[in-house]
Amino acid sequence: MRHPRTVMSAVVGLGFGLAAALGTAPAIAASSAPAAAPASTASEARAGYTAYAGSHENAAANKAFFEAVAKSVAKKRAANPGAQSVTVVYSTANAPSFRTQIANSAQIWNSSVSTVRLQEGSNADFTYYEGNDSRGSYASTDGHGNGYIFLDYAQNQQYDSTRVTTHETGHVLGLPDHYSGPCSELMSGGGPGPSCTNPYPDANERSQVNSLWQFGFAAKFTHSAS
Repeated sequence: MRHPRTVMSAVVGLGFGLAAALGTAPAIAASSAPAAAPASTASEARAGYTAYAGSHENAAANKAFFEAVAKSVAKKRAANPGAQSVTVVYSTANAPSFRTQIANSAQIWNSSVSTVRLQEGSNADFTYYEGNDSRGSYASTDGHGNGYIFLDYAQNQQYDSTRVTTHETGHVLGLPDHYSGPCSELMSGGGPGPSCTNPYPDANERSQVNSLWQFGFAAKFTHSAS
């Protein structure tokens, strides 16, 4: 799948959700792009996703991203504590080439879990960005309590774009990377290789998300916001 933007000529074999490999700000057109987290070395970034499988730093970055989003929606959950699910609002304004994949990703998650719902709108809890980055696609925070997902052009040509987007959105919902998993596991990301096109979370991932948003971090932030 090609996108109507210039992409880098060399595709680096990075896995999805490489939050631990964040360096300089992503190469995106929007001037208001969030600053990225401290960089790993260039050689670490080139090593690919396998270097970060099981990384504590990666797990911590994923958790920080989820916590930023959970804090953003905590007041909404506290205002309506009896709701069966909490709505997480996202913006695609800075990722126009991926609107279809993002909408598909939201639909997949909304049909897979019951305790949280993704919805496009204003006053977003997190934002999607697009551009060129040799580190691939990832989820992160801007250091100011806001979450964002960066979608890399080249990686979305090499891998199934809906799988990439749905995987990164999984971090919004609190799931960590698990690169050693099978293709049937969404959060295995690029681990199974480009031939894997499955964009759906498996039963265990669906259960984790439902439990997390009903009893986990989101509930904790709700109590602290009340």
